[in-house]
Amino acid sequence: MTDQAMSFMDHLGELRSRLIKALIGVGIGTVIAFAFHEQIIEILARPYELAVDDAQLAFFRPTEAFSLAMSIALFGGVILASPVILYQAWRFVAPALTPREKRWMVPLTAVLVGLFLAGIFAGYWALARGLRFLLDFGGELLEPVIGAEFYLSFAMRFVLAFGLAFEFPVFLFAAAAFGAVTSRQLGKGRRWAVLVIVVAAAFITPSGDPLTLLLLSVPLYLLYEITILAVRYILKR
Repeated sequence: MTDQAMSFMDHLGELRSRLIKALIGVGIGTVIAFAFHEQIIEILARPYELAVDDAQLAFFRPTEAFSLAMSIALFGGVILASPVILYQAWRFVAPALTPREKRWMVPLTAVLVGLFLAGIFAGYWALARGLRFLLDFGGELLEPVIGAEFYLSFAMRFVLAFGLAFEFPVFLFAAAAFGAVTSRQLGKGRRWAVLVIVVAAAFITPSGDPLTLLLLSVPLYLLYEITILAVRYILKR
């Protein structure tokens, strides 16, 4: 019992150490992002300006600009610290893995970071198109006047949803690497995969409109097909 208790406490200590290091990474990234928060706001506001013909965002409370700067800094900090967060997660689970499984962790972590950033860029690209689709429903009678806090929160959730959604192929590949699923099973499950992807895309996207659903579902299905090929050829080799 004592050995088990000590082992459990050691795991808790390791978890705390990894969390602290990840939070330090987020903190450093947040400080860096805060130094460039005006540029980040300008980048996030650009899709709105394109969708509404160079309209300007406005804030309605004296404290709103400051709270926005803090939110933007934290948003940028998480993105900048994503490699550190994933690395610390890998270091925490590494002692429980076999030597064969450990070989996959470094490349899988690198792919996780790459897919997350690819999802962020895809979400940013889709943001202006989704906004234009939604705002066009107002027609000529309704003029969009959107507050900066609401829009920027929406934009950050939007691109983060894409970034997180793009991670799912890594978990499929990891499941295959650990023997839980095969490429043949993934191929036979294409119909179910399409259903799950569409439902998940509808659930995680902030807007929920059909255009955004399509813009997220199509690349996710393509990633599913790429994952089948990766499982079939990379794992076999």
